[in-house]
Amino acid sequence: MWAEYGAFVLKTITLVVILVIGLIAVARASQGNSGGSKKSGGRLQVEKLNDRLATGADRVRQVVMSKKTYKAHQKAQKADQKATAGKTADQVWVLRFKGDMQASQVDSLRREVTAIIQVASASDEVVVVLESPGGAVSGYGLAASQLVRLKDAGLSLTVCVDKVAASGGYMMACIADRIIAAPFAVVGSIGVLAQVPNIHKLLQRHQVDVEVLTAGKHKAPMTLMGEKTEEGRQKLLDDLKAIHERFKELVGRYRPQLDLAAVTEGDFWLAEDARELGLVDQLETSDAYLLAKARSADVVSVTWVPQVGVDQRLKKAFSSSLQGAVESLSQRYIP
Repeated sequence: MWAEYGAFVLKTITLVVILVIGLIAVARASQGNSGGSKKSGGRLQVEKLNDRLATGADRVRQVVMSKKTYKAHQKAQKADQKATAGKTADQVWVLRFKGDMQASQVDSLRREVTAIIQVASASDEVVVVLESPGGAVSGYGLAASQLVRLKDAGLSLTVCVDKVAASGGYMMACIADRIIAAPFAVVGSIGVLAQVPNIHKLLQRHQVDVEVLTAGKHKAPMTLMGEKTEEGRQKLLDDLKAIHERFKELVGRYRPQLDLAAVTEGDFWLAEDARELGLVDQLETSDAYLLAKARSADVVSVTWVPQVGVDQRLKKAFSSSLQGAVESLSQRYIP
């Protein structure tokens, strides 16, 4: 037992040392970059997905077809290309949004939407491949507003959900003219959540006084270290209910066919069940949908790739290493 405890202490000390060294390295890297641009740039990456799909299919044909058959296929393909040369194909623009708690990808989404609006025609379609369990109201509200910009520009908007579009994720999805989801994707969770940990009683037990000073009666109704009050708790609940009402209004505006009372209490569903409720329009993966589109249209992926500074790379690597170390200790010593 003592041997295991000693090993645990040594690992904990090692973890603390790594933490300190990592923080020093990040701080130095940040100082080193202070003379350059504080706001990192990036670039817009545009790719015609038809070419990627054609290359993959052609590679498979080379393997499975005889040389004679493959040559005949190439000849027929060239004839088709010659026959369609000069014809204008429909355009399908593809955006990918993988959301975290802060909807931090919204900055890239803004740039992508702006680029598409400037060149797209009214007959074009925009497909957003969306994956998000939700998060901060302000971040996802802005992300949903970016999709509204596409519709205001007269573009057809389709959202594809392969895994999850819940809470803030569904706030984005509901803007679309059509929501397509894989059968086992999770959608819904139209509700609002706030968690406020409070250690006031723990501090009192150890005779630690904390004063929470505010200017404004409702500035901080519930805090980490201040005393909980029924008035503060009710104020926070009222705020959550007000946000929930706005959320429901948004969903009802863009999906008027829904029975809002039945789907806006925070429940979530698999896509197959969600379709029966009207939360989803079609069951299909994004791969199948885009592959079908590529047969008759130019499918173009637009992605803003941010330029990541040295300090950001260090922070990301350090955070990943620290998380792995904590998980390793937790799995070994916490039942």
